[in-house]
Amino acid sequence: MISVDKLTVEFGGRALFEDISFVVNKKDRIALVGKNGAGKSTMLKIFAGLQEPTKGGISMPKDLTIGYLPQQMQLVDGNTVMEEASLAFDHVQKLEKDLELINRQLLERTDYESAEYHDLIEKSSYLNEQYMMSGGGNFLAEVEKTLFGLGFKRSDFARQTSEFSGGWRMRIELAKLLLKRPDVLLLDEPTNHLDIESIQWLESFLSTRANAVVLVSHDRAFLDAVTQRTIEISLGRIYDYKVSYSKYVELRKERREQQLRAYENQQKQIQDTEDFIERFRYKATKAVQVQSRIKQLEKIDRIEVDEEDNSSLNLKFPPAPRSGSYPVIVENLAKSYGDHLVFSDVTFTINRGDKVAFVGKNGEGKSTLVKCIMDEISFDGKLVLGHNVKIGYFAQNQAQLLDGERTVFETIDYVATGDIRTKIRDILGAFMFGGEASDKKVKVLSGGERSRLAMIRLLLEPVNLLILDEPTNHLDMKSKDVLKDAIKDFDGTVIVVSHDREFLDGLVDKVYEFGGGRVKEHLGGIYEFLERKKMDSLHELELKQVETKANIQVEETVSDNKLSYEERKERSRIIKRVEKQVAEAELNIEKMEQEVAEIETLLAKPENVSDTALYEKHGSIKKQLEHEMIRWEELSSELEGLQNTM
Repeated sequence: MISVDKLTVEFGGRALFEDISFVVNKKDRIALVGKNGAGKSTMLKIFAGLQEPTKGGISMPKDLTIGYLPQQMQLVDGNTVMEEASLAFDHVQKLEKDLELINRQLLERTDYESAEYHDLIEKSSYLNEQYMMSGGGNFLAEVEKTLFGLGFKRSDFARQTSEFSGGWRMRIELAKLLLKRPDVLLLDEPTNHLDIESIQWLESFLSTRANAVVLVSHDRAFLDAVTQRTIEISLGRIYDYKVSYSKYVELRKERREQQLRAYENQQKQIQDTEDFIERFRYKATKAVQVQSRIKQLEKIDRIEVDEEDNSSLNLKFPPAPRSGSYPVIVENLAKSYGDHLVFSDVTFTINRGDKVAFVGKNGEGKSTLVKCIMDEISFDGKLVLGHNVKIGYFAQNQAQLLDGERTVFETIDYVATGDIRTKIRDILGAFMFGGEASDKKVKVLSGGERSRLAMIRLLLEPVNLLILDEPTNHLDMKSKDVLKDAIKDFDGTVIVVSHDREFLDGLVDKVYEFGGGRVKEHLGGIYEFLERKKMDSLHELELKQVETKANIQVEETVSDNKLSYEERKERSRIIKRVEKQVAEAELNIEKMEQEVAEIETLLAKPENVSDTALYEKHGSIKKQLEHEMIRWEELSSELEGLQNTM
């Protein structure tokens, strides 16, 4: 579908990647991974036609549609949320208008036997077919479903997009992309502006309803849920694995170990051969054997070991000055903006040394409570910081607030004071800004590099309360691991606002859930919290089902008086038929999901990494599964409608 042929990209004489080739196939779910600055975002821009390579090229069919979500984009105001998201179906709305025009002409004309009249009928039939294939009058329901999935409320639909923060407006752009159903989706860090529930919805959408996906993300759990192929960009080369991210990490390690063993064995063989040649080079009796060994040496196909990018972040927070036993005490805290209540009756205590997470949907007050702790905004109630509390704060937008015209060194030198100024070069080196990198302008840095630069500010003075608001946005996998280890080793208190489940796992021992104007405390880690949430949700669902059944029974009593016996009998027959179709669809889905799981188990084995037939079978069954899921949804909706009219 998309063919990359001997692609080379250079910046300032340095090759970002060189002479790389690969193919993106239909229904591929590709994770594009690598260190910050390796060229992942550049690759997406080239796919999207926004950047030209230095050499080589990309070929794709002319009618191929591409949807691209960059990390940062220019957003246009002037529409409501619903109007802006519905622009994804502007082609459907155009078809609707064209159909109305042709149908009006057909009504007004009387030349029924003319060629022009028959042409209009054919055109009307063609447009009507296109209209129905594109979703017809159902597109508004699709828009609503997608906006709900991405965290919007019905009350948001009529609000102007200009009323929302940048993160929420990025969600609107993501909704438009998903609704367009392009042949290839290019997503650059799509989870940065999503909460955990929205991420889980997006995982499901991309896995079951999207076409080909090329994805840049540093969220391991998200990558594992969505992708089945991993392409790593490292030191200008690519490594292509037909497996999910976690399996790729294992295979990459195994491959390198095998290469090293083979390389070491070959080097020993070469050394033994060279020693023999050197020992008997000048002995006439061994001349034939020496010449044979020389030819043997020339024929050896030398094994190369993949270069490994071992540069890594060296992060250690300074020792924390001792604070009081209770760094943060909150009692009956409330915050409102006009008539809008963010939260109320919030009461909790954070103990010295606690590592806690603030989680919940965006807009529920996580960052607002952080601002209350930082004393940046007013509030009602009581909030007390303990004795000798010194706060280190990393905000979501700090990386964007850096002056693009300053160099990396100037950025830190500007805020550093006292003896720390003599150690700036050492600190920058620890953050992979050593040598010439410290002279780079901030405006040319990648998102991850900017985040690392903003993180350095936390090292400039010792603190004992770290407040980190989405610290992993734009950080690569290795940097996230190093940051996580550094926070674990930090002997102070930590509050982390994050949607990254993998990052929070094993890091926090308490979770504060924000939602519905309340803040609930949950003891334990993030996955224990999510497991409890799932159980709570199931319990709520069961309660709703009981209520629904009761409502249906009431409606049945009323309907019995309206429908005749024959009508009820016919309706019951139809319901039984649709129930059977729903059950069949569920069995088919279960069977196909089992087949997919079995194939993925086979694909995880190293000997099947290059088995094209196995991948084609996997893609074919996934496509059948997607169609069956859509069929099941339609049948279930039909069944629900029939049951409600009985």
